[in-house]
Amino acid sequence: MEKNNIYKNVFINKENEEFIDILKNENIRIERIVSNGQSSANNFWYDQDENEFILLLEGSAIIEFEDNEITLQKGDYLEIKAKVRHRVKETNKENPTIWLAIFY
Repeated sequence: MEKNNIYKNVFINKENEEFIDILKNENIRIERIVSNGQSSANNFWYDQDENEFILLLEGSAIIEFEDNEITLQKGDYLEIKAKVRHRVKETNKENPTIWLAIFY
């Protein structure tokens, strides 16, 4: 067994978001995402076959749905059911936004 830390090696990268699988098997995928002002491309929508639970550990973000949007701050969490179209409208441009995403 080896311990790790969710905040270890958080790099600021204005060009690309960072996606790291923390745990992955046939039933679940847990991912750390670090955003630095990134957002979804214009007219791009996620339309996933799996449910997603997101917890914002640091920073802020706006998740846009077809009929509304939700602003997330540190500590906020949200469940997005499979096939619900959504996109990342905005993430914090000043400081890293750290997400814990669980896909199931």
